[in-house]
Amino acid sequence: MIKAVYAGTFDPITNGHLDIIKRALALFDEVHVVIFDNPAKATLFNIEERLAMIQEATKDLQHVVIAASNKLAVEYCEEVDAKVLVRGIRATNDYHYESMMAYSNKYLDENIEEVFLMTRLEYTFVSSSAIKEIASHHRDVSTLVPECVNIALKEKYHS
Repeated sequence: MIKAVYAGTFDPITNGHLDIIKRALALFDEVHVVIFDNPAKATLFNIEERLAMIQEATKDLQHVVIAASNKLAVEYCEEVDAKVLVRGIRATNDYHYESMMAYSNKYLDENIEEVFLMTRLEYTFVSSSAIKEIASHHRDVSTLVPECVNIALKEKYHS
């Protein structure tokens, strides 16, 4: 069984994230979607809210494990015996950042492989930050996020 880990802040999860999860499921037997708490990032949703949204958004997918961790991604991989880290890439800026992270992860554990999945064209501009910015101005993001996230954003921004 080949397990993969898809790590991120997921504040909030978007349809772009879901696309990566579904595509990773076509490649691997099990995909762990793991929220890693980054103290350097200010988040709109707390860990419990993000976990609940990801669980709701992926409830119809099989072989998905949802978790949160305060460890390094490679440590989480070691803990669950995953050999692959999955990352989505939207543009060249993402590639530069992700390649540096991949080299750091390889330094920490040479047995972990990184797999980059190019974001589908319709999601190239979609990021959690962009979603929050658009929603904070009471604009419609319903086609960019799962319904549970759309509802949560409206509640947060009182629209």
